[in-house]
Amino acid sequence: MQRRTFKFAIAALLTGLAVSTSALAQGGWPNKPVRVIVPFPAGGSTDVVARLIAQGLSQKLGQQFIVDNRAGAGGNIGTDAVAKAAPDGYTIGLSTSGPLVNNKFLYKSMAFDADKDLTPIALVCEIPLVIAGNTKVPAKNLKEFLKLVKANPQNYSMGQPGNGTIGHLALEQLSMVSETKFTTVPYRGDTPAMTDLLGGSIQALSAPITAFIPNLSAGKLNGLAVTSAARYPGLPNIPTAKEQGIDMVATVWFAIVGPAGLPPEIIKTLNTEVNNILGTVHGRAQLQQYGAVANTGTPDLLRKMMNEDSKKWQKVISTAGVTLN
Repeated sequence: MQRRTFKFAIAALLTGLAVSTSALAQGGWPNKPVRVIVPFPAGGSTDVVARLIAQGLSQKLGQQFIVDNRAGAGGNIGTDAVAKAAPDGYTIGLSTSGPLVNNKFLYKSMAFDADKDLTPIALVCEIPLVIAGNTKVPAKNLKEFLKLVKANPQNYSMGQPGNGTIGHLALEQLSMVSETKFTTVPYRGDTPAMTDLLGGSIQALSAPITAFIPNLSAGKLNGLAVTSAARYPGLPNIPTAKEQGIDMVATVWFAIVGPAGLPPEIIKTLNTEVNNILGTVHGRAQLQQYGAVANTGTPDLLRKMMNEDSKKWQKVISTAGVTLN
């Protein structure tokens, strides 16, 4: 009798564990679609990288990760929407170094504090900047170009894709570290700047490399330098600025963030899966199509990058007196 009672007790316990485990699985994260806010328009580099990650996360985690574009104010509007979302894991964002670092020094008022209102989840990738020159300019690299500018500054002008953009800030950084004064021409985006560079209206420009890869590859533009820490794998013949003795590093980097207070287990899951997606041959190849290089790591690495870039760009922005409102 006792043995039968014991068997029934064990059976009931196992049934209870099964029901409990099933309930946990059903109630676990994610059990409904997750919104991925992108603070820039559809079709841009941030958007396509977000869609790559969203597709991978949907496959890995069994729920839809839906990209939601919230453009405006240099990425501030969409990133603010992430900061103000409930910290339940159902709203995350793919933002960039602009709204996560630079904008707090460019805008007089910000609706969010990136350091306090956001949770770092995963560094995704970075896009190097290129200093590209018109082929008629007699300089093979950035070091030679700077000598030309210093000797005859009136003959050379530098384009950048808009005030406050990373292309503009990198040009200000280059001016500081090389002690060179440039005649700068701001444009509204990469394409009009590239058109004028190809036509000879300007002699060089500073901008993220993505839009310029075809013309650099075809020899229609000269790659004077990339401003990343290492050479860009897609165009390995272009030397870095550091290799030429010019102490500067400037990239635009992308990262997954969530609202403050996000549960640690969700952070860990997302970080692991994003790193796995970008660690594949397919993931890295897709990023290279957009001019991006995978740059994965822990949430702590992302926080460290935010802190280090804050110090660097605050100095550049304050020295150059750059403001956007």
